[in-house]
Amino acid sequence: MISILVAAALAAAPAPCPDVITAEAFICRAIHATADQKPDEAAQAFEQAAQQLSASDPQVGRLYAAAGNSWIEANQPGKAALDLDKALAGTGLQAEQRGEALLDRARAAEAQGDLKTARAKVTEAKQTISGDPFLWFFSAALAIREGDVATAKASIGQALTISPADPMILFEAGHVAQFAGDNVGARDYWNRVIERDPNGQAGNAARNALKLLPVPVTVQQEPKAPK
Repeated sequence: MISILVAAALAAAPAPCPDVITAEAFICRAIHATADQKPDEAAQAFEQAAQQLSASDPQVGRLYAAAGNSWIEANQPGKAALDLDKALAGTGLQAEQRGEALLDRARAAEAQGDLKTARAKVTEAKQTISGDPFLWFFSAALAIREGDVATAKASIGQALTISPADPMILFEAGHVAQFAGDNVGARDYWNRVIERDPNGQAGNAARNALKLLPVPVTVQQEPKAPK
């Protein structure tokens, strides 16, 4: 998931980037690395951009948040946590930007197995991004790891209310149903995923998940004896 900070800048980056050591040049390189699906290079460039600025510059927080998001995409949650903590320590992130950074910090914590921190950051993020379906999607997935059926159901319910046709949310709803012992509900959700995303990632995942469910039991009535 590309952060809103990175996504907003993708269209504005010049090509090629200037060969100088400035924050703007490093940001340009980071954005191009993101577009080229090289998140580790993007993270390093965002960090370098932040290091060119005064610690009091509000842009520093946004750059470290973007670096943290990129480290998550690069499967480096430890590095992501360090950069996101730097971003959240200052005042450069406000409103939704802070909420998205908190959600990324929760993702990094969950990837490190620190479920307590992950839940705390999700709870804090709700204050500003409660309308983001991915927040509730993640909360539901986290609740499964926590063994919390009630929170998993409530969270996926919120995600479905906001985005009822999203294949990935429907797929996670199937996981929540299965976690709650409702294999019939899980089957229904995963069949709906296949209908909406027959050839996509979610659809393929749903097909594989369906194979792991018990075969539905069909009750056959014996024919009545003739009178």
